[in-house]
Amino acid sequence: MMARVPSASGSALDPRARPIGVFDSGVGGLTVLHELLVALPHEDFLYLGDTRRFPYGERSPGELSRFSAEIAEELLRRGSKLLVVACNSATAAALPELGRRMMETTLGVDVLGVLRPEALRAVAATRSGRIGLLATPATVASGAYEQAIAVIDSHVTVHAIACPTLATIIQAGEEYGERAVAAVREVCAPLRAAGVDTVILGCTHYPLIRPMLQRMLGPGVTLVSSGAALARQVEHALSTRALQNARSGEGDYRFLCTGDVRSFRELGTRFLQMPLGDVEHVELAEIGAAA
Repeated sequence: MMARVPSASGSALDPRARPIGVFDSGVGGLTVLHELLVALPHEDFLYLGDTRRFPYGERSPGELSRFSAEIAEELLRRGSKLLVVACNSATAAALPELGRRMMETTLGVDVLGVLRPEALRAVAATRSGRIGLLATPATVASGAYEQAIAVIDSHVTVHAIACPTLATIIQAGEEYGERAVAAVREVCAPLRAAGVDTVILGCTHYPLIRPMLQRMLGPGVTLVSSGAALARQVEHALSTRALQNARSGEGDYRFLCTGDVRSFRELGTRFLQMPLGDVEHVELAEIGAAA
């Protein structure tokens, strides 16, 4: 499906008719876009996967901030009315600064990330006060989940486990192979030993292996992902700023990627669980590290 996405000259367009920009390091964020498409069927969406620089999980905070700013500028240039950071590593490293940067633009664009909705749902779900976190090394190293959860409930303990290979295995289409089974078994073992009753899936790739994670963690453990809760936050943000698309029919969605278009299309269909249609290759304008 092709979205009606305005170009840089689209400032004259009715703000409500602009697309919602969504980005991730690759195709994992399509699990978030899936929830957005279901919850907000009247909206248009523009998704950018930075597949050329995937994975983000072992990047430095400075790199992640720069990458996020470059992607946000591209999505803003194409007329996005709101930005969704559908990447846990980028959210943890870049969201506050990116939010300030976007609010300083002429349009004052809101930026929402995946982290806070997951933190809120996890605290609401836990009975024991012991929450597990499975995430990339960059996300775990940031301590962002611990900080967010401490603000909500200081009595909750977070057991964070870095998963250096899991997103790459899933992105490669090997989520049901022996490598994936071994990696999941390894990261679940310390969470079972810690007695957690709730586990945050702190990477948008992980919902694709939810059944495997549930089996190895046990039926009594609640798994928390960001998609549905983030969709509600997006809906609230649009309502607050009177930016809901006024159409009564179905919206459109469009895809951009920085890497190989064919690979993105093949992988993306599996993650989105809907047809992708055309994918446009895009070269991002570089932003200096001091910007």
